[in-house]
This record gives sequence, structure tokens and C-alpha cells, in this order.
Amino acid sequence: MILPQPVERPYITLVLAMSADGKIADATRAPARFGSKVDKRHLETQIAQADGVLFGSGTLQAYGTTLRVTNPLLLQKRQQQGKPPQPTHIVCSRSASLDPQLFFFQQPVPRWLLTTKTGAASWQNRPEFERVLMLAQSDPAKPENTQVSCIDWSKTLHQLTVYGIEQLVITGGSEIVAALVAQDLIDEFWLTVCPLILGGTDAPTPVGGTGFTETLAPRLALLSAEVIDQEVFLHYRRQRCI
Repeated sequence: MILPQPVERPYITLVLAMSADGKIADATRAPARFGSKVDKRHLETQIAQADGVLFGSGTLQAYGTTLRVTNPLLLQKRQQQGKPPQPTHIVCSRSASLDPQLFFFQQPVPRWLLTTKTGAASWQNRPEFERVLMLAQSDPAKPENTQVSCIDWSKTLHQLTVYGIEQLVITGGSEIVAALVAQDLIDEFWLTVCPLILGGTDAPTPVGGTGFTETLAPRLALLSAEVIDQEVFLHYRRQRCI
């Protein structure tokens, strides 16, 4: 039997900060600003190594901006590697109901949009996004489904490699992360544990969705654990059977 070849896609790293009880925001889903300056530098370093940064519309609406590379040393390194000053910042939104007045649209970064055919209609021939790409449906024969879990992320992400995105950083939100984890598409995990307790059943965790049973839960291999001041920086690699 000939097994199907895996679809080419970017190497994907998830970078998130969370509370000590595993929450990435409080129950009101207000912008999470509990990470320290060290954590922000860590995030910038990871972004500086990437060709693209992917995040959901909820993350964009919460913050209104994206994190640019501003550290001169990181900018110099990107230049030495022949990369543009900023990676491409990619918003994933099924409905594409985004506020064009957000400061994000004034930031000097390349902007792409991942959306449905319906969502793309309102952003065609406009200056906000340099490129509008389609989310691939897991079953193209069925009517357009806006559920994140109904997206064929492997085919969706393959489009990014066509346009030169080889290293991709994911910065949220939890539903996108859940879908990518479920389809086994995240290769590395950077989780910063911050010294506070948020609690609440409505507060989001790094991985949303319906979850996994213990027997089916994806396994990780710990690469490093570093304590800096009051935060713990955990670095995992997805453990896959060969």
C-alpha cells in the first residue's frame, strides 16, 4: 500500500504566555498583559526568526495591534539572512468582520488575510491586506462551513509555503490552536508560565476546542525549562511516532 505523502507546510511554533493555572486571558477575555518585559522580548525574538505570524481575529480585536520587530540586533540579523524587516502578519478570520480603524492597519508590517470566500468579498481590491487567501474546507463538496474544526489546515497552510512562508509562529487564539493541535500541525511549543492565578471556567486556555482523552492526547518532549525572575519559560517539541 502506498501511503499519501504529507502536504508541504511551514514549520510551526506556538508562542503563548499563561497564568500559573493555565489561562491565557481572564474570564472577560480582556487583553492579557500579565507577561513581563522579559516575556515580551522572548516573543519578539521568536517572531524575528519567523517568516510569518498567524493569529485569529479575536486576538487582533483584543489588542488592536500586532508585535513588530523593533530590536536593532534582531532587525540586523533578519537583514543578514536576506529577510524583510518584518515577517508577514496573517489574520485568520472566517467572517473577516474586522474593524479597518484598528491601529494594526496602520502598522508598517506586511498583512495577509486567511478567510472564507464570503469573508474575502468585503476585502477584495482594498489596501489593508496585501494578499487574501482562502481557508480550505475539509469537505469541499459541502456548503461553506465557518467552523474552525471544519478547515483542512494542512491544505490551508500549504498555500503559505507557496508564497515563501517556511517558518510560522502562532500567537493565538485558543480555537485556532486547538484545530492545529487536533490535526497535528504544531511542531514546537513555547509556553511562559506567569506568576498569577486567573481561575474561572470561562477563561480561555492555550488549547480550546473539545479537548482530548488521555489516551489520544498529543505527547510533548521537553527541550528546556528556564526560570527568569518570576516566570518559567517552557520549550517543548511535538513527540511523533516514526
